Amino acid sequence: MVILVVGAGSIGRRHVANLQALGAAVELIAWRDFEARTVKNRTDIKGMVIATATQVRLELVELCAGMSIPFYVEKPLHWTAQGVADIYAAAGDLAGRSMLGFMARYHPVVQALGADDLSDVYGFSFEIGHDVRQWRQNWSFPASYAAKPNGGGVLLDLCHEIDLAHALFPDLTVQSVSSVGHADFAGVDFASRVALVDGAGRVGTVAMDYLSPVSLRRSVVSGTRGLRKLDMLAAKITRDDGNGAKTQAFKHDRNDMFRAITRDWLALIEDENAPLTSLAPRLSDMRGSSDLIADAWGKRHFSGVAEMTF
Repeated sequence: MVILVVGAGSIGRRHVANLQALGAAVELIAWRDFEARTVKNRTDIKGMVIATATQVRLELVELCAGMSIPFYVEKPLHWTAQGVADIYAAAGDLAGRSMLGFMARYHPVVQALGADDLSDVYGFSFEIGHDVRQWRQNWSFPASYAAKPNGGGVLLDLCHEIDLAHALFPDLTVQSVSSVGHADFAGVDFASRVALVDGAGRVGTVAMDYLSPVSLRRSVVSGTRGLRKLDMLAAKITRDDGNGAKTQAFKHDRNDMFRAITRDWLALIEDENAPLTSLAPRLSDMRGSSDLIADAWGKRHFSGVAEMTF
């Protein structure tokens, strides 16, 4: 029995390496070589990793559902509320044994924050940014999925922080989204700032951009009992209750998150009731986060133009 990885880009190849390291038998198929009718006739597939562009995920979810094969689908699920609804309708009960690829929930800083009592929090800000031209070696933004007006753009590409905000504060709704575009890529946001509110009176922002010359991934969570500052690149969290700041640092490699989420998914394939890591993004638990991301994408208001050459 094998895990089928569909999509041979960098993320697909990463999945192959991690699955093999965890002892799974793996087969990689590039999307351009994928034939649904061939896969339908196979009986040796016990799970599928969907590592394709966002635009073609529904048909693969439908295929998995028809074959009763649990799947791991990359984030985001879709850029529209209807697209999210269609995928959930197609997945049905299989969502309980499937995973949505928000591996940042496994970051040790996020796990530490999630274990805190956050009932005193009244405000937060999450920020992630980097120069998209320096993202990956031998990678071209104009030729990538990220440059497409439907399914691309920074809000969808770097939506982990929206998901993390929702994981910590599940009642969030989108108030407004301000975006910066680019003259050469109509409808593609290069920077977006999302204003969020919830029923408990919390207010917060999530900001992401393709423009920062220095990579950053940091957050501030403000509460009446103290301030928490997170640096996910440095893998540390600083808590300050007014009597002196205390910093907790972690050993962390980026691939640790991918390995951890893959381990949880393999457990789900075998047993829907398997114990999972706290905040694990089981698909059946991720509808609210997926709808929040789609709502944010739909509310983008372009108010500026980035000057970036490719």
